[in-house]
Amino acid sequence: MRNLFLVTWLALPIGAWAYHEGPGQDRTALEAADAVLVAAHAAADGADWKGAVKRYEEALKALPKDPDAFDPRTAQRIQIELNKARMLASDLPTAREELETLVEQMTGEPATDPKLLGEARQALARAQFYSTWLMRLEGLDRAEWEPEIEAARQNYRLLAEQAGDAEAKVKHQGDVEAAIRLARMEIEDLQGLPLPSE
Repeated sequence: MRNLFLVTWLALPIGAWAYHEGPGQDRTALEAADAVLVAAHAAADGADWKGAVKRYEEALKALPKDPDAFDPRTAQRIQIELNKARMLASDLPTAREELETLVEQMTGEPATDPKLLGEARQALARAQFYSTWLMRLEGLDRAEWEPEIEAARQNYRLLAEQAGDAEAKVKHQGDVEAAIRLARMEIEDLQGLPLPSE
């Protein structure tokens, strides 16, 4: 009995070291990512979009290397918020590309949270809508901007069809109508309007 107690007592530091080097590192990384996320949210709340982008990028890098160490929805949520901030920090092309990739990945995963996928799709549709607006103001041909607004319209339509409550459905239907108006609007009328905001 005494030997068992002695062996157990001597094994405790080894067990603590093993925890520290394994799951303990993941926990430390998650705590570091959480601290950076708090700073990112504070920057976004203060409309410091470039600061928010920087912090969200740091938070993604701070997540544990082992994807099984945390809920995948955490990384997806950070990516959505990062790209929303990018849109407002004048980096619309990057945000649009990354949101499209994220929506494709989330659509391909059977365990994806539908609410989170809806938020990613909403952000993508908004990026496509803003891209179309800017493409039209730049004077690009209809053949170049029409696929973009059509993609936005389809995303808004899908969101309206999948809306869980009447209020969300009405909002998304309004977004569909706004996309149709943008596609049909004469360039002279569009140039007289202020740029859309978040």
